[in-house]
Amino acid sequence: MSDDESWGFAPPPFKPVDALARLTRDLREAGLTARGAAFERRGLAIVRAAVDGAQLKVETVKKPARSPEWRTRLIKTSSELRDYVAELKKQLAAWGDEHD
Repeated sequence: MSDDESWGFAPPPFKPVDALARLTRDLREAGLTARGAAFERRGLAIVRAAVDGAQLKVETVKKPARSPEWRTRLIKTSSELRDYVAELKKQLAAWGDEHD
């Protein structure tokens, strides 16, 4: 069986509004607090998220700080969203070890 072969179905369409709601739940479960469009930990902004057309625009700090440097990521599929949340949880754990 080749990689080009179709299984006869397509993944469900990506709905950025629903994805933002899911991301919000996942970030709260990870211990972040929502403040407007940003999510904070210990009073420091960690993530900003917004719907940008047919995708999610997610900005994450490189390192928690009062004036952080932001990395932007565009999420276009549910699997990209799952990967992003998993990576962020690992990063939050690493930051927790460094700053506790």
